[in-house]
Amino acid sequence: MSYEEYLDEVTTLIFEKYNLKDSLAVKLVMDAQDAEFFVRHDDDKKLRNIDQAHKDAKTIYESYAAKSQRR
Repeated sequence: MSYEEYLDEVTTLIFEKYNLKDSLAVKLVMDAQDAEFFVRHDDDKKLRNIDQAHKDAKTIYESYAAKSQRR
């Protein structure tokens, strides 16, 4: 899948698996992208697959949850 499709997939998984509002899921993925979380995915298309998308969605969500608890 393309890089953009991959980001969409990760966003959708965060939305569906963790019951977040769509706008928050988009924000989390955009924040992760700004933090260069997806640089490897842009460079290596083998990382853009559904299994990796599930792992990345979990990592991004858990990072968000950890940050939310600190507030």
